[in-house]
Amino acid sequence: MYATLASRDVDCCLIPESPFYLDGEGGLFEYIEKQLKENGHMVIVIAEGAGQELLSESKQSRNQQDASGNKLLQDVGLWISHRIKDYFSRQKTMAINLKYIDPTYMIRAVPSNASDNVYCTLLAQSAVHGAMAGYTGFTSGLVNGRQTYIPFYRIIEKQNNVVITDRMWARLLSSTNQPSFMSDKDVTEENISGGKKEEGPATQLLDNKNCADGVLGKKEVSSV
Repeated sequence: MYATLASRDVDCCLIPESPFYLDGEGGLFEYIEKQLKENGHMVIVIAEGAGQELLSESKQSRNQQDASGNKLLQDVGLWISHRIKDYFSRQKTMAINLKYIDPTYMIRAVPSNASDNVYCTLLAQSAVHGAMAGYTGFTSGLVNGRQTYIPFYRIIEKQNNVVITDRMWARLLSSTNQPSFMSDKDVTEENISGGKKEEGPATQLLDNKNCADGVLGKKEVSSV
């Protein structure tokens, strides 16, 4: 979502939180054809978890997991590019030149600047200081301008989902001018609120007495 907003050149952004469909009136194919007729080109950005329910894979492949136990996502970008080519080959209304770009290595190959180098140095030093102090079950990070030790459970306690009725998603729709691809039945309470917000346990201070087995201390942090 943020990459699309930063680019300002994207015509359609597809994410897991916003369901979409391909065929029929108001579908993705119709929108692509409309954009190509009006502008002659189109840029689509798709998240790796988007459209998983549309993939025509076997049930066994959809339930595969990676080494960490997370659901193994199928390559939706490659799949949807083939579907777009098939659609226009059947329609025979226009010839298209589709280019599929996987930015995985492009993103990770960007040279670091001075700020990146300083930040990486501070992260490494903080991790070593924490380990030498006897702490465990934590990661180092920048919070409110300060280097902190963050417990692992705080990192993984909830997913960072896009709320499709939030202003940020509305800004994206305004930027791309794409339709919502959603009907009234798709807008459930879970889509609107992003799920019920649950308050997690108070942030706890890493305690020397409990650091050996990864158990956090019982003192609450008043400030970091």
